[in-house]
Amino acid sequence: MTTLTMEAIQVRDLEKSFGEVHVLRGVDFEVERGSIFALLGSNGAGKTTVVKILSTLLAADAGTASVEGYDVTSDAARVRQSISLTGQFAAVDEILTGRENLVLMARLRHLKDTRQVAEELLSRFQLTEAADRAVATYSGGMRRRLDIAMSLIGNPPVIFLDEPTTGLDPQSRLEVWSSVRELAAGGTTVLLTTESMPGPIRAFAEHQPVTSIVNTIRDLFAQQTVGNDIWIALAWCVGILGVGYLLAIRTYRRTVG
Repeated sequence: MTTLTMEAIQVRDLEKSFGEVHVLRGVDFEVERGSIFALLGSNGAGKTTVVKILSTLLAADAGTASVEGYDVTSDAARVRQSISLTGQFAAVDEILTGRENLVLMARLRHLKDTRQVAEELLSRFQLTEAADRAVATYSGGMRRRLDIAMSLIGNPPVIFLDEPTTGLDPQSRLEVWSSVRELAAGGTTVLLTTESMPGPIRAFAEHQPVTSIVNTIRDLFAQQTVGNDIWIALAWCVGILGVGYLLAIRTYRRTVG
């Protein structure tokens, strides 16, 4: 048994290291039910590490985390029943049509009336007109919307979106953010990660923590030994700058002369 609280996700003093690199240091946050929670950080900052811990794919070194009241360590099976995870790139079958992708996922989840489930999701994500086209013909935004739709089969109360707009053009990004907004409006709790905070996210994310998840580049360099490769790269950079300077001087002299 678990007691449902106002928070769909609770994280306390979460820590994780990979060798000598400390990725997470005392991370704390809570996510209310039916809200959108954005984790902001640079590439390699630890955002995906948090998502992996919350989805039971990775064990934390210290601290606690729970999803829908279930501890990610002691109640991992129940956590997995309560969530859906969408990675950085759309995990759809490009040979199948959009409808066939959804029907297949519904069958894998042993749902009844799989075609009805597919029809409802196609309509919800504005994919009805393209339902019988091969996914290979979809735009990036359409593939991403289909990917998110597939992750909602079975009605999980919590969904994790790891970099949902990676590799998408501006129009496709707007389509994805619109879909995310609709998820929260329907009562789904959304935790997403992003490297930037564009207007569409600012407009609807209730929580936008620039968290201490996250080591800065300076911290990471401080933990590394400077090797010969870096010095070689620096030597090349100095050489290129030197050549550029000499060419600029020669061009200037010819012009003046």
